[in-house]
Amino acid sequence: MRISKVTFSRGISAFYFDDQRAIKKGAKHDGFTYVGQPVTQGFTNIRQAGQSISIIMLLEDGQIATGDCAAVQYSGAGGRDPLFLANEFIPFLEKHIKPHLEGMEIGTFRDMSKRFCEMKIEGKPLHSAIKYGLTQALLDAVAKSLRIMPCEVVCNEYNLPIIAKRVPIFGQSGDDRYNNVDKMLIKGVEALPHGLINNVEEKLGLQGEKLREYVRWLVKRVKTLRACDSYKPDLHIDVYGTIGQLFENDMIKVADYVASLEKDAEDLQLYIEGPVDVEAKLPQIEALKTITDRLRAIGSNVKIVADEWCNTYEDIKDFTDAKSCHMVQIKTPDLGGIQNIVESVIYCKQNGMEAYQGGTCNETDNTARICVHLAMAAQAERMLAKPGMGFDEGYTIVNNEMERIISVLKMKYGEK
Repeated sequence: MRISKVTFSRGISAFYFDDQRAIKKGAKHDGFTYVGQPVTQGFTNIRQAGQSISIIMLLEDGQIATGDCAAVQYSGAGGRDPLFLANEFIPFLEKHIKPHLEGMEIGTFRDMSKRFCEMKIEGKPLHSAIKYGLTQALLDAVAKSLRIMPCEVVCNEYNLPIIAKRVPIFGQSGDDRYNNVDKMLIKGVEALPHGLINNVEEKLGLQGEKLREYVRWLVKRVKTLRACDSYKPDLHIDVYGTIGQLFENDMIKVADYVASLEKDAEDLQLYIEGPVDVEAKLPQIEALKTITDRLRAIGSNVKIVADEWCNTYEDIKDFTDAKSCHMVQIKTPDLGGIQNIVESVIYCKQNGMEAYQGGTCNETDNTARICVHLAMAAQAERMLAKPGMGFDEGYTIVNNEMERIISVLKMKYGEK
């Protein structure tokens, strides 16, 4: 089967592009936005509307395959590609990508993804957001041509077992880190709350006291709202390098502070994502490894999650091989082609690293659904509820797609 025609549509993402460096430098809230000048190239404001582009393929049998190009909230930071703006990139897609797609025979997902992800235009690789959306559309096209689900395509091409089993879902609270936790607990999410601890003075505390108080509040709230004593969600908090800022990147002090939070978490497993950000990949690996090794040496059960500077499949391998942390976030749009997401989860699982298939609040309903198929196929340890920061909307999209997949797989293959 061939791709007959291709078109593109402008879209909005479920959140915003934020200038992370400006926020870390102390930009203050003004209602929902921020006051001050952006510092990252390409930003015209510290917070600006997120954008996406849908790639729409008409297959020769009349079916429609789609994928959404989207980029993370903190674009241009942590070694990531710059802002992805529809007005700039639709003309690019029309000129450079559409001619390659129209009339193309649909082959295997892996072969087509490899071809386009290795493509260079005027000596430059494609923006990660383009690779992300294009490979989604290609996977959808293969699935529709074979009349099976995308997760089945992935399992078939990677020789993975088809397993009708939930992947634990991780809820993200955004700045509404109290009310949204209540929503998560009422709905029984498996891991929470993300927390968005991205400012030392406002959210971490000048002695780390605000985060400690928040962990204690989380434990108390779990006990108050859980439906049964056996419900013990993991606590997973992203601190955006602020602990490193507080302790001037003294990794032993960072580790000791992180370890001290274990008592506050009581019997709930605590994950701390991004305790430091040292602004480059190799130093980041070394810093996280120092923290992780220190935690092991003092017998702490708190787990460290890598995020910043862990953007590509190769990065994930390097963080994993160095045993620099307990879990890596596979930040789906940053990896570009979605085949890299699958391969990253597989690599982590084969090498003793917990694989958190994350992403960003700044995605779309389309990207979230296809990511569920990837997580189900590779059986990641955790998947982010996305898009958006309101929790309910993203959780509905991810959870319901997951349950649909499970039901279809059981219908087709029986209980596995």
